[in-house]
Amino acid sequence: MATDDILTLEDVVGGYGKQTILNGLSFGVRRGAITTVIGPNGAGKSTAFKAVFGILAVKAGRILFDGQEITNRPPRQLIADGICYVPQGRNIFSELSVAHNLELGAAAAPPDFPLKQRMEAAMDRFPVLRKKAGQQASTLSGGEQKMLEIARGLMLDPKLMLIDEPSIGLSPILVGELFDLLRDMRSRGITVLMIEQNAKRALENSDYGVVLELGRTRIQDRAEKILADPRIAQLFLGGGLEPAPA
Repeated sequence: MATDDILTLEDVVGGYGKQTILNGLSFGVRRGAITTVIGPNGAGKSTAFKAVFGILAVKAGRILFDGQEITNRPPRQLIADGICYVPQGRNIFSELSVAHNLELGAAAAPPDFPLKQRMEAAMDRFPVLRKKAGQQASTLSGGEQKMLEIARGLMLDPKLMLIDEPSIGLSPILVGELFDLLRDMRSRGITVLMIEQNAKRALENSDYGVVLELGRTRIQDRAEKILADPRIAQLFLGGGLEPAPA
């Protein structure tokens, strides 16, 4: 494992029932950077995140975080270790207020960061949530709900945040604001690993990229190099990746 990688997957095998999705998946995530995972449907992107976060059992291989093996460690322990997972879709308590959603987000947090301090930090980072703290979460726009999900994750004071498809359903303006937020998180020392279908926009706002195909890593490099790689268009247009020209 490289000393500057906060997360490493080594030959990870996993899937659902008899169906194997991850076929010896290996890649590293650079500490303090934004890394985007891309690939066609069925490549294993979300499955990889579930394996890291202990939702999906790893059948072989291992996962390391901050130099320690965390393979098949339960989610609650991973939260205490400093990993936060924001899954795809809307994952808020819609009938509760914005403030109550944030409080619930802090319920699993380490006790050494007082709730009031966490709440103030979240409100400072997301002024719209402070303005609407007493409103029912269901009254927020789609973009505001996504901000609430991320803010709730930040209440855990994570070292690493896994975010699955953050831009789904957002307008272009809100997508821009979202990527501004992710860059701000990076500037605060939080490592971001995300899955994003809007591959070009995501890579333009990332430091590194990982391309998956059939549960394996096909390319891992700096984001700008992946953007310039002619094989990426082939991957998304259909068919397998061909070896890079000599």
